[in-house]
Amino acid sequence: MSIETMAQYPSLKGRPVLISGGATGIGEALVRNFAAQDAKVGFVDLAEAEGNALADELTAAGTTVAFRCCDITNIEAYRDAISGIEALHGPTLALVNNAANDTRHDWREVTPDYFDARVAVNLRHSFFAIQAVAPGMIAAGGGAIVNLGSIGWMKASGGYPVYASSKAAVHGMTRSFARDLGKHGIRVNTLVPGWVMTKRQLELWVDDAANAEIDKGQCLAGRVLPDDIARMALFLAADDSRMCTAQNFVVDGGWV
Repeated sequence: MSIETMAQYPSLKGRPVLISGGATGIGEALVRNFAAQDAKVGFVDLAEAEGNALADELTAAGTTVAFRCCDITNIEAYRDAISGIEALHGPTLALVNNAANDTRHDWREVTPDYFDARVAVNLRHSFFAIQAVAPGMIAAGGGAIVNLGSIGWMKASGGYPVYASSKAAVHGMTRSFARDLGKHGIRVNTLVPGWVMTKRQLELWVDDAANAEIDKGQCLAGRVLPDDIARMALFLAADDSRMCTAQNFVVDGGWV
């Protein structure tokens, strides 16, 4: 299935969207899918070459895309990047907090600095991005925030306890912001991917044993792809989901 054969959401046309970690993997699929909806897409990432190439490609195709190379763990730098994108596109009306890092780690070797760094890349930036864009959404009378969660902690996966802790916290953050911002017409949901077949996952962790685990765990045959996650994000950012908030939307082939 291609982007061209998927649903179109008229409410996304011209809507300013901000995506973190948008240069590769799930993030790249998010950028491409929102651009195909004629949204005004801004995205940030540390991968400068990949980000610039993606932005150039989509701009040449006639879509409105802006990229800023940014370390989202540096909150001041991230705020500046958001301000720069909003100066081009207008106030962000859909925020997709996608950036994360699921590098495996042994709990016995985690230091306080490593712990703080994992929280920074997997949780903290999402909070401060919401803080940065929510005033504009309030002024506009509404908006949509999509936080990327994980089924990892739901199915008690081991091997990355700080990542799992951070992703579990994302769900709590979603529900609290949904209550605080709902009176302003702002919807806040968690999009929960299963094991998504990105280049990173395929190169680092998807071996024969992992494939057997996926086949056993999922109800559906096949593999969850980045576009599958992006399609749910489109729905949650569009007006079609106008009464959906404080919820988990799981795209995992029926694993949890």
